[in-house]
Amino acid sequence: MTAQTDTAGSVTTVYKVSGMSCGHCEGSVSGEIAGIAGVGSVKAVASTGEVTVVSEAPLDEAAVRAAVDEAGFELVGTV
Repeated sequence: MTAQTDTAGSVTTVYKVSGMSCGHCEGSVSGEIAGIAGVGSVKAVASTGEVTVVSEAPLDEAAVRAAVDEAGFELVGTV
């Protein structure tokens, strides 16, 4: 997993998600990932397929994959 530890004690990870095509898609993915314990913020961008997540600690990729799947999309991996 590719993660960057920020100076404020948080971790920023960029995931690649396939299938997002609009703002509604971004909202669905963001909402599901935001429900994972420890997530502080989520920013999904449909045009690039990238989802940037800031969390208290590195996230379990299986939890992120499950959240993305619940939103109806596929987690490709980290950027």
